[in-house]
Amino acid sequence: MKKYAWLIALLFAANSAFAETTPLDASIAKLQRDWATAFYQIPEKNKEEAFEKLVKEAHAVTAANPGRPEPLIWEGIITSTLAKYQSIFSAGGTAKTARDLLLAAEKVDANALNGSALTSLGSLYYKVPRFGSFGDYDKAREYLERALKVNPDGIDPNFFMGELMVERGEKTKALEYFKKALSAPARPGREDADTGRKAEIEAAIRKIEGK
Repeated sequence: MKKYAWLIALLFAANSAFAETTPLDASIAKLQRDWATAFYQIPEKNKEEAFEKLVKEAHAVTAANPGRPEPLIWEGIITSTLAKYQSIFSAGGTAKTARDLLLAAEKVDANALNGSALTSLGSLYYKVPRFGSFGDYDKAREYLERALKVNPDGIDPNFFMGELMVERGEKTKALEYFKKALSAPARPGREDADTGRKAEIEAAIRKIEGK
């Protein structure tokens, strides 16, 4: 029996690894890939339509997985991105829907997906208008600081904190966050998103440095 112990151990490890990949994992991975494609590759004139379709797909994943924070996070991210490409008459309501989805995810598990709900809420609070909406720089900073405690080396929380620092006129601090974001570890399976985000970071750094 001992001579086959290594084979039994290997099969157990393989089965365990396979078990870790669930239908929800696959659905989230697809939403991540599709978001990156729509955000970084689809022409500007087609982005609203693409994200409207993706919002419906994300909502279906949320509905199929009640009580799970991951689909709420990605439905919130995709919905907030849709708002970016909508008219001023639609964007406000869409942004509020995104906020509510992300707040619901935070309530379930603020640390899920490396604190992505916190990161996205921070981004949303400083990007929406501060008059006639829920924009709030202080809340944005609070959420991003919490996100950085969960994921201190992550590309997204450092990037968005850098953007917030630019908004606040703190360009030296912004550069620190942007450069840290640029050196963030690669995210397996999210190569397109990493490439696109790094291009955004490099452009932000050039703008600050006047190059």
